[in-house]
Amino acid sequence: MKRTLATFFPLIIVSVSTLAAPQEFDFKDPKGVNNAVFKLDAPLEAINGSANGISGKVTFDPQNPAQAKGRIAVAAGSLHVPNPMMKQHLQGDQWMDVSKFPEISFEARELKNVKTSGDVTMADALGTLTIRGVSKEVTVPVKLTFLKDKLGMRVPNQKGDLLVIRANFPISRKEFGINPKAPQDKVSDTIDLTLSIAGASTQI
Repeated sequence: MKRTLATFFPLIIVSVSTLAAPQEFDFKDPKGVNNAVFKLDAPLEAINGSANGISGKVTFDPQNPAQAKGRIAVAAGSLHVPNPMMKQHLQGDQWMDVSKFPEISFEARELKNVKTSGDVTMADALGTLTIRGVSKEVTVPVKLTFLKDKLGMRVPNQKGDLLVIRANFPISRKEFGINPKAPQDKVSDTIDLTLSIAGASTQI
């Protein structure tokens, strides 16, 4: 049977559109396992804690990972340390003041130094980090792993793709106004942050 260009043209358009379309990944995790970990290692005390109130959306194109951008937020009220008194101080007005500043956020505008191998992309994310109402431009090394059709392995009975993000970077406690007068031999100025999250792009 003879097929004309007109027969194939709609199929070509659909195929190209499918390949070119970036996907939106939602990082509000129904399982609650997405997390951010923070560590302060001073000579007199080491403080380790975490937060699991993660949300946000990232736009990612598996065919063009360098164009990824988005916003990730952490609910400051979900910050946790094992010691109850320390947790109270952490969420109080001298430290994170969570009642006044309920959200920590990072808005990634662009990726630099992008290197992709298979489904894994390593890059530097340039964007704005906002903590305790203070916003600073930062560069965050990130690892992005695209997992096609793997959503059902994380969330049963759902079809779709996953985008896994890993990041580790330091910030200055004083630069963000986090109890800046605290003695550094007891409370380190350097806070090491680790982000371990996965976002979902569902199929309808």
